[in-house]
Amino acid sequence: MKTQNFAKSIFLILLFFAFITLVAILKILNAFFIPLTVSILLSFVFYPFCKKLHKLRIPWALCVTIVIVVALFALYFIGNLLANSLSTIVHTYPKYEERFTSIYQTFCKTFKIHYEEDSSLFVNLWNSIKVRSTLQNMAFTLSGSIVDFTKKFLVVGLLTIFLLLEINSMKDKITKAFPIREFGKKILNIAENTISDVTHYISIKFIISLLTGILVFAITFFAKMDFPVLWGFLSFVLNFIPSFGSIISCALTTLFALLQFYPEWGLVLFIGIATVSINMILGNIIEPRWEGSDLGISPFIILVSLSFWGWMWGFLGMILAVPLMVIIKIVCENIELLQPFAVIIGTNKSHRRKKKEED
Repeated sequence: MKTQNFAKSIFLILLFFAFITLVAILKILNAFFIPLTVSILLSFVFYPFCKKLHKLRIPWALCVTIVIVVALFALYFIGNLLANSLSTIVHTYPKYEERFTSIYQTFCKTFKIHYEEDSSLFVNLWNSIKVRSTLQNMAFTLSGSIVDFTKKFLVVGLLTIFLLLEINSMKDKITKAFPIREFGKKILNIAENTISDVTHYISIKFIISLLTGILVFAITFFAKMDFPVLWGFLSFVLNFIPSFGSIISCALTTLFALLQFYPEWGLVLFIGIATVSINMILGNIIEPRWEGSDLGISPFIILVSLSFWGWMWGFLGMILAVPLMVIIKIVCENIELLQPFAVIIGTNKSHRRKKKEED
């Protein structure tokens, strides 16, 4: 008994140092691990569609090709809509400069900040908060980010395609690689549960985010707010970040409504209340009931995960935080020594369900 406890203690100490080492590796080599992680998760999303097509006796390679082409077409369509919206923003900029100048003048008078009537808006902002250097830095960062995004997009695309081509034969490979029956079965169980739960989470999150984007688009379009496609797309993307994403999208949409409709406070309040209501109903009422307790991750752990992965990999890390926690929980549940961590990560409902399944 003492020998077992000692071995367990040694294992936990080694596990702690392994965790610290892994965090350092993931942080330093993020340029390699981010595309790899995204491609694996995308493969989990596309796999069920490929599987359904394969049941129609379509060759697996052709199934992968069809799914990837449809995904690229959808991405191209969304990109076109966003490009048109951004082009319109550039053309209508003078109108918004006048409105922002009016709001900024009111702000300066309220808080007694120096404002030069004869100078432009940017000159006044430069004198008060040194906005020019900030904008220059943002421009350099944005140009670098676009180049970096293009490279990562190509890498992610290639990794996803080749992983999807391989995933169909993964079961046979695992069986051959781990001939010991129980160990091979456990590896297969982890892989199947991971694909099932991550696909479940992402599919529900995608549908809820899509509904959020469509409703925000409809509300902003109905209120005759400029660039409704942009606000719908922003709500769709940010909704993948639990809690914080919805707050940011609501705030940005309402702020732009203020910029466009000021001083008509009625429309600004309508946009603000409508976007908050949409996110509250879909995110806090419909999504938890639909999702149920299948994921079984503690809300506190989700918030910690958002902070951790946000620090590790930035904005993309926050989007990937929950799927990665699902994978970690599944792995911990299937390794005896790590099961206490699965209990800490999960909710009481998920533990009761797990116990019931085992009985």
